[in-house]
Amino acid sequence: MTRTLLFALAPLLMTACIPRAQAFDPANMPDVRALGPNNAATEWWYVSGYLPETKQAFHWAQFKVNYNGIPYFASHLAVTDLNTGTLSFTEERRQDATFAFPPLKVRQGDWTLTQTASTDAAPYLLNAGPLQLTLTPQKGPVVHPPGYSGTAEVGRLYYQSVTRLGLSGTIAGKPASGVAWFDHQWGDQTPGRAALWDWFGVHLSDGSDLMLYRVKTTAGKVVQLAGSEVGADGVAREVKNVSMTPMREWVSPSGRRYVLDWEVKSDRGTLTLKAMRDSQELLSKSTSVAYWEGAVAGEGSWGGHAVKAEGMGEFVGGALTRAEGGLFGD
Repeated sequence: MTRTLLFALAPLLMTACIPRAQAFDPANMPDVRALGPNNAATEWWYVSGYLPETKQAFHWAQFKVNYNGIPYFASHLAVTDLNTGTLSFTEERRQDATFAFPPLKVRQGDWTLTQTASTDAAPYLLNAGPLQLTLTPQKGPVVHPPGYSGTAEVGRLYYQSVTRLGLSGTIAGKPASGVAWFDHQWGDQTPGRAALWDWFGVHLSDGSDLMLYRVKTTAGKVVQLAGSEVGADGVAREVKNVSMTPMREWVSPSGRRYVLDWEVKSDRGTLTLKAMRDSQELLSKSTSVAYWEGAVAGEGSWGGHAVKAEGMGEFVGGALTRAEGGLFGD
């Protein structure tokens, strides 16, 4: 343990101790409906969305870490106003958090994600700073094939989603409507330090939803490439022979390189996905990770007919340096 990390965790060392995290078991797949907390080394809940009608995008994430029996919590949110081209990023670092299920209740500080009842169709209420949203599932929860992201080399995370939720409410006081995406992952992976990835969660105009995941080592070697399509029937199916070809690259103010435009090919068809705004890098001090998170859109042929795609992309750029406020970097 570095002295920096020891200093950051000192208050927790004196006040909290929990059982060490359970080992990841690829033979033990999760219950598709069990969206609640687990005793895992790393766990998170994400809600994100691109709302083209109101030209808004947002990303909220709640992290729960078990560091050798020491709990640590972090959450943050990013809001992009595509009308003005502005991005705001806020983090919650108070170690005051609760997690419960069923129904799902996630809280850190004043930020909460709460499902209103213990049914798949019950709406979620996301109240976090500028986000005051009601999220109503339009499809049930799924486990993405093969059930997890990552490999034994970089760590693995079980992977559940509710890929399409009707959204209403306000963002930064402005009316918001559209569709959102909800992810839940947990396992033994350490993002930014053991694994990097390029991820998409997009809604297609034919009513299906597409998840793409390209997991890499910190040296950039691709160790997993997975695609999952959730059809209009709500069933998640593997997208076979998928490829993600980098096209346009962008260099951020921090000097990190992110591929923002991609060509996707598979047995289901071909898509081109492009970032709606370049400058979407988030330097998260609470998680010590740099990543790009923002709205993407595209088009192509999928399932034998023309489609449009709208959603979010996430590209991990690695650990923050100490100069950037990171706990682990050089």
